[in-house]
Amino acid sequence: MNSSVACADEVLVSCRGVWKVFGKHVDEAIEASRDRGVSKKQILHDHGCVIGVSDVSLEVKRGEIFCIMGLSGSGKSTLIRLLNKLIVPSAGQVLVKGQDLATLDGAALRKVRSQHIGMVFQSVALLPHRSVLENVAFGLEVQGVSKHERHAAAQQSLEKVGLSDWATRFPGELSGGMQQRVGLARVLTCDPEIILMDEPFSALDPLIRRQLQDEFRGLTKSLGKSAVFITHDLEEAIRLGDRIAIMKDGVIIQVGSAEDIVLKPADAYVADFVAGISRLHLVRAHSVMSQHAQWAARHPHIDLAALPVAGPQADLDELINLLIQSGAEALLIVEGGQPVGVVTPTDLLRGVQGSESEEGAAVVAPEVQA
Repeated sequence: MNSSVACADEVLVSCRGVWKVFGKHVDEAIEASRDRGVSKKQILHDHGCVIGVSDVSLEVKRGEIFCIMGLSGSGKSTLIRLLNKLIVPSAGQVLVKGQDLATLDGAALRKVRSQHIGMVFQSVALLPHRSVLENVAFGLEVQGVSKHERHAAAQQSLEKVGLSDWATRFPGELSGGMQQRVGLARVLTCDPEIILMDEPFSALDPLIRRQLQDEFRGLTKSLGKSAVFITHDLEEAIRLGDRIAIMKDGVIIQVGSAEDIVLKPADAYVADFVAGISRLHLVRAHSVMSQHAQWAARHPHIDLAALPVAGPQADLDELINLLIQSGAEALLIVEGGQPVGVVTPTDLLRGVQGSESEEGAAVVAPEVQA
């Protein structure tokens, strides 16, 4: 089992200028795209090459859930397969815990995959002739772990995903949601530091999907795992991700917290994506408030000490309810016992609309929670 000391700032996965081009004239295609700005469509016409991933650089830190979101053909599934070298990059580096995967021989790569990385696909691919317990223990079996030890570890993983009573059943007896739990338990049994998830919940009913999203986030956080989660659904990315990367045509358009992306979309493409997203549980006080000193100077007649108090991380829904219940004309935002801002009804309306306060105040780093 992994026994590495956790460090919140430790980078577990890093991509540095990574490209993946499918076709025979890879170098020419990369040069045309990178140096001359030739479009993906034109490169296909001129060179017969398809650009899957284009000059991607990103970092995933320990304990972080990093969501990669994009429509079909955006390159997100290609990118996640580069992270454990299921496919080989055409250019650039992919590092896992500081090791460049391109420099590893077969044995070393298998060791990295078995000890540090686990992956769950949309299709769980359970072995139908093996019990749930045997499926969950399969990764340790491949590593040569004894039957007693691997079954004990598998039983513990099944307990974590709520399937301890189903250990002796077979995959055909399980629902789709239960099979996905088995897939996650199979990964957890090998105790990887990094979990790669490629649209694992997309085929499930909405209610089951939301339940598994909450369970996955809670379990990942409680175990201190890092995760890269692929999805085409922005609401899923917002529900799960500490940070979100939005992809289009193989390029990462924007990386940031859900709040950053909603309030400060990088371009019209991202703005269109977030246009229909509810801000009530997403936008927080620190993004819509006016700075305390400036607001107090403009409103000397108001006793700020008498205003209802909220914290910088309070979301719009909480702030609106507090304002309605109190009947006050504003809310005082306090951090560490000190006033840092004021939120007015106008600020709340801006937040619902999806814009920052006029001052663009942001005194606390945003943290998105499911």
